[in-house]
Amino acid sequence: MPTPILRAMSLATGWFADCKLPRPLRSPLYRAYSSAYQVDLSEVRLALAEHPSFSAFFVRRLKDGARAFPADPRTFPSPCDGTFQSFGAIENGSILQAKGRPYPVEELLALAPGEHDFTGGHAWTIYLSPRDYHRVHSPVAGRLEEVRWCDGARYSVAPKVLERRPKVLSINERAVLRLSTDHGPLWLVMVGALNVGRIRVVGVEPGEKGSPRRFERGEELARFEMGSTVVLVAPRGGPKPLASLALARAVRMGEAIGRVE
Repeated sequence: MPTPILRAMSLATGWFADCKLPRPLRSPLYRAYSSAYQVDLSEVRLALAEHPSFSAFFVRRLKDGARAFPADPRTFPSPCDGTFQSFGAIENGSILQAKGRPYPVEELLALAPGEHDFTGGHAWTIYLSPRDYHRVHSPVAGRLEEVRWCDGARYSVAPKVLERRPKVLSINERAVLRLSTDHGPLWLVMVGALNVGRIRVVGVEPGEKGSPRRFERGEELARFEMGSTVVLVAPRGGPKPLASLALARAVRMGEAIGRVE
């Protein structure tokens, strides 16, 4: 399907999702959605009827204490809820999308050839399903140096699609966040997808690079207004995936997924 049609579908979905719902309909609709997608409503901070639109419910905030980040600075936690699509070493300048499909890390990060050496680095790909919490928090303390907004396609990033279509993650619309940390640079990529009309970064307007700003571990960094995928890229000297990780396994924001040696 041509990209303009996918984009139009995504924008239309966003428009409907933003429509204000009559208060009596909100709780029944959100409960039906939650039942279909196994959303844990016990974690939601506000009463269901306090979310005026489906968009507001989708980016719902969690109750205090619903997620916790590790105190050990060498433990690398997940910045979001989701499911592992891939993780592992960056080899020959490429990372895995899913099921052994590699794609160039420079394309994903919108870097010029040779702009950064990723030999010995590692990457994690986490898919956010409709049931997941869709706010993304900084996995480490550090400074957000810049955001690169990359135009692109709006292909679905559902696991089965990634298994058969090459390089979806590096050609879809995305926001590339570059952070500086005590253990070197870290890239966090927010990948847009079908029916994802908006990616928001805290303190940065869409299309703008933004001014450097410090974020503490666990502080909200960005959000998806509909579901998608986060890719983390750490060069040599940064965190490495834990041996206990498994593909297609669910992960919660704040859960340990790596370790700095």
